[in-house]
Amino acid sequence: MVTTESTSTRVITAPHLRGTPPRRSPQAQRLLWGIPSVVFTGALAIIFLYPLVWTTVASFSPQAGTSQTDGWGLGNYASLANFQAGIWTYLGNSLFVSLLTVTLTLLTSFLGGYAFARFQFPGKNLLFLLVLAILMVPYATLLIPLYVILNAIGLQNSLVGVALVLTMFQLPFSMFMMRISFESIPREMDEAALVDGCNSLSALWRVLLPAVKPGLITVGLFAFLTAWNDFIAPLILINDTNRMTLPLAVANLRGQVMGVVDYGATEAGVVVLALPCVLLFLILQRHYVRGFMSGAFKG
Repeated sequence: MVTTESTSTRVITAPHLRGTPPRRSPQAQRLLWGIPSVVFTGALAIIFLYPLVWTTVASFSPQAGTSQTDGWGLGNYASLANFQAGIWTYLGNSLFVSLLTVTLTLLTSFLGGYAFARFQFPGKNLLFLLVLAILMVPYATLLIPLYVILNAIGLQNSLVGVALVLTMFQLPFSMFMMRISFESIPREMDEAALVDGCNSLSALWRVLLPAVKPGLITVGLFAFLTAWNDFIAPLILINDTNRMTLPLAVANLRGQVMGVVDYGATEAGVVVLALPCVLLFLILQRHYVRGFMSGAFKG
């Protein structure tokens, strides 16, 4: 008779492994750390958007002492449209100054950034520092000398003169932005274009221009926002009411009769001023972020 003994196997767990909670997955960790970030950015968005939303609602709502006293409507916008030369005149002036500023800024910074990034010439770094030194001079202190210079060349009380002044103040940031955009492009791209039969100008136009497109969009967006919203330069350089830009017209609209502020028309003017900037930023946001990141990595 054969007897078979059954043996049982015990699994012994190491003491340091007993009671260890399960590890969170990477997705759960990202979600856990992302909640404070979402809350913080959401709070910032509310803080920044609330004044604009409040102004937009108030421009349509009934308010005592405004052009919109009964019910919701466009009375404040009608008052804005009929102010002095009319809103379309001031919109046209602002658009002309902004587009001319953007064109001059893009052309100057594109060629200047290419020269600083690709060529070696005596005094290159000193000249670049002189361009950046414009940032160190207070904006308002230069307007009186510029007023005298523009008067001497016949551009005082001219929208072209305002655009030239705004372009000058955009050059430091624009030149710096385009220089780092060109420096982030490998020089091998230039050499390959030259080997393929391009000259320097065609290589710049066909090869380098598409590569620095995000930087150009960022420069153009900044130039447009600055020129569209600038108040001090038109205030100093423009004397004719028919040549005022929209920010200057809205400021004059505030107190029409015995210093009483027309808040409704002012709020409508703020909405009209902000709308093109918001739409343009939303359309170009992707290129705007890429333009700022263009100089982060080279090669």
